Amino acid sequence: MSGSDNPYNGSFGNQMTATTSFGAQPATAAAAGSYITDTTTANFGKDVIEESRNQPVLVDFWAPWCGPCKQLTPVLEKVVNEAKGRVRLVKMNIDDHPSIAGQLGIQSIPAVIAFVNGRPADGFMGAVPESQIQQFIDRIAGPAGADEAAEIEAVLTEAAELLAAGNINEAAQLYAAVMQADPENAKAVAGMAECMIAANQHERARQTLTDLPEELAKDAGIQAVLKKLEQIEEARKLGDPVALERDLAANPDDHEARLKLAKILNVEGRRDEAAEHLLLIMRKDRAFDDDGARRQLLQFFEVWGFKDPATVSARRKLSAMLFS
Repeated sequence: MSGSDNPYNGSFGNQMTATTSFGAQPATAAAAGSYITDTTTANFGKDVIEESRNQPVLVDFWAPWCGPCKQLTPVLEKVVNEAKGRVRLVKMNIDDHPSIAGQLGIQSIPAVIAFVNGRPADGFMGAVPESQIQQFIDRIAGPAGADEAAEIEAVLTEAAELLAAGNINEAAQLYAAVMQADPENAKAVAGMAECMIAANQHERARQTLTDLPEELAKDAGIQAVLKKLEQIEEARKLGDPVALERDLAANPDDHEARLKLAKILNVEGRRDEAAEHLLLIMRKDRAFDDDGARRQLLQFFEVWGFKDPATVSARRKLSAMLFS
């Protein structure tokens, strides 16, 4: 699925704009227009010590007469720029500003020292190859993409909380933003479909989940949303819940009516009530519909999710019934 045919771009409901960005460069780098700056003895505390509390800072100690420095500089700058803000590079000419290098015991250049949280954390000396610089940055700042992955996961968590609270459009905006950064993110795909279901756009939700790449289509979260759509479509055909409740009041052992009512309550979001009806059928007649109440409850669990409070509660009661 490419960004150009991403169905999550555009509008959702009346209005949706995806404004969240991932892997964006830090504000300090953006303001400077670069990840690379020069520093002085007077500015070292601000440029290196303070800044390293926000992100790792590499300090390149060099001098104009140093041949290996001229070899290292373009390679080091290239790798830092390609890191896109995971680290900053601060260059210090030791001819003009020798005191900091002296305090750190640097006796040979080029020397690169990484500062993290205000302290020297690691370093290397000499004109090392590009691959070693990349490994050094990965060691200091973590593997490429780690920060972006954590940010995406945080946005997905926020989107799920918004959806659970009924803020459909806000949740959809965040899911759309994730899709722009990662078009095949399974949680975002499933979440966007859930937003469509919550907005009563069932056909659009089904279209969203069709023709996905094979591996993405197999994702458990996406499969759960498809099963939820099937349950909704089935419940539409089961009749009037008020009439079913009247039937049960007249005949509490009408298990067929109780099973239908449980399915309708489920799609209405009344999960605990739906589970109680199925558990009641099991208590009275495990043989009904070839243990159909238990099988239906397990299907509910698949859609609700393992950690859903209704799943936890009903599973506890089911276990007590089966194993007591």
